Amino acid sequence: MKIHFKEVKFQKGAISPKDFPVVSLPEIAFLGRSNVGKSSLINSFLRKKRVARVSSTPGFTKTINFFRVDHRFFLVDLPGYGFAKVPPRIRKQWKTLVESYLASPRPIKLLVLIFDIRREPDELDKALIEYVKVLARPFIVVLNKIDRLKKSKWTQAKRRWQEGLGLKDEEIFLTSCKEGWGIEEVRQKILKALGK
Repeated sequence: MKIHFKEVKFQKGAISPKDFPVVSLPEIAFLGRSNVGKSSLINSFLRKKRVARVSSTPGFTKTINFFRVDHRFFLVDLPGYGFAKVPPRIRKQWKTLVESYLASPRPIKLLVLIFDIRREPDELDKALIEYVKVLARPFIVVLNKIDRLKKSKWTQAKRRWQEGLGLKDEEIFLTSCKEGWGIEEVRQKILKALGK
């Protein structure tokens, strides 16, 4: 059964933990490196065109953005990480902000961690996975932009990420926001986490 979200309302942009909205609904959080297609994935998941702003400039999202979806849950768009051109001071601020959110006692039902399937997992990616595991937050990994790879390379690339990050097969999803591939599987996983 297809779920259609009727109302998606921007609730708040947080630049520090004191800006986080009062806990009232379960939360689904999206996190990934700069320029992996995080905003596109959010928009594809919601079947809305311009909820999360898509930019060609890496590091565009600088706040934690909270969107209320049908008065049922918050979708949380976390700032992208790992972009070298962002000044170190700003990078540190973002890291502190994101870690404050992830470690807070908020009702995060699922973390959607997004990576570009064409890249190699590096130490920053591994550190993120380990941090999330230590916090015991439920998560899935989405390998995005599969349309940029030949289909014959998908399995090999998935295995590289699975082994590099120490993941189980069922924790990894392959998607293309451009073509719409794999989006419904991610949507169903999120809805299941929400108990829908």
